[in-house]
Amino acid sequence: SMSVRGQKPFHVVSPVLESLPLSKAVGTKVFMKLENVQPSGSFKIRGIGHLCQDAARKGCRHFVCSSGNPPRAGGMLLRNLGMHGVGRALPEPHFPQEGTRVWDDANSRAQELVKTEGWVSIHPFDHPLVWEGHASLVRELKDSLEAKPGAVVVAVGGGGLLAGVVAGLHQVGWQDVPIIAAETHGAHSFHEALKAGRLVTLPDITR
Repeated sequence: SMSVRGQKPFHVVSPVLESLPLSKAVGTKVFMKLENVQPSGSFKIRGIGHLCQDAARKGCRHFVCSSGNPPRAGGMLLRNLGMHGVGRALPEPHFPQEGTRVWDDANSRAQELVKTEGWVSIHPFDHPLVWEGHASLVRELKDSLEAKPGAVVVAVGGGGLLAGVVAGLHQVGWQDVPIIAAETHGAHSFHEALKAGRLVTLPDITR
């Protein structure tokens, strides 16, 4: 499993189970990697945990996280690492039990904080160490599956999980396995970027 210089990772090895309804629907075995069992409730603890451990090892004592699932993972990690953190704007503090403070003027405040020594911004998906952490998921798949999969279906939001899966497939020698990137209609910037052959920013998120 992924660790930073021998440190134990914060994520758990999640189970891989066959989905009988999906297998029946497509006519072949479909397995699901159940990342909902992670301590933070999602896969994001893999990448964010790896990045936080690396930052802590380098002397960082304060983190700034984004909204959504990342601060839930970040809050849990901060508690375990004995650090302090600030979460970027949410309409209301959904996760007060995790010890992550939520600020209304979050983004501008966050940019000021990360200029201070000992603070670092934890991006939810756009960082090589986040991708490296997510790659652990594929190494677990290699250990769990009896054979190389015919394809891997990956949910795409910011793209951090996709980048990690690509890296992981190369690490285990599965670089020839096709990847099916599944994106929410109305937030399909990756699809539009591939179609246009360039970076595309959607005018609005309509999902």
